[in-house]
Amino acid sequence: MLKIQEIRELIKLVDQSSIDEFVYENDGSKIKMKKIGTAAVTTVQPIVQAAAPQVPAAPQVTSAAVSEQAAPVSGEKPAQETAKAESPASENLHKITSPMVGTFYASPSPDADVYVKPGSKVSKDTVVCIVEAMKLFNEIEAEVNGEIVEVLAKNGQLVEYGQPLFLVRPE
Repeated sequence: MLKIQEIRELIKLVDQSSIDEFVYENDGSKIKMKKIGTAAVTTVQPIVQAAAPQVPAAPQVTSAAVSEQAAPVSGEKPAQETAKAESPASENLHKITSPMVGTFYASPSPDADVYVKPGSKVSKDTVVCIVEAMKLFNEIEAEVNGEIVEVLAKNGQLVEYGQPLFLVRPE
């Protein structure tokens, strides 16, 4: 898969060129860019094959190794049991979602502190992050009064429309 910076460069090149549509497929991923009017629209999606997939042996060995490493230490609950125990409590949490496709930034600049972190109190108009799309930096507000429980996106991560970014416990 291409790195975010490489995708950004492709977007710039397509935007500056006279082509209207660009498609790139590699390693089970597909990037499709299409100009609509003066704006370029980019979608990134996995390729789903109808035929029997060819699965290399290496990932199966890696998964087995990861499963063995993930075995619980005596007295600890397995990860699945922990997730099941926490899921009823998380049902009443508010999800702050991305209103657009773009790059998630947790702080106003690389050397500044993050807007919010788990435990931060927020109000409806508190800025919790920035989503950058086409060189426009869009401040995302909390939408609800409460406390940040979890940050679901990583700084610099490409996020999709509707993707949950934060979990907030409403007050």
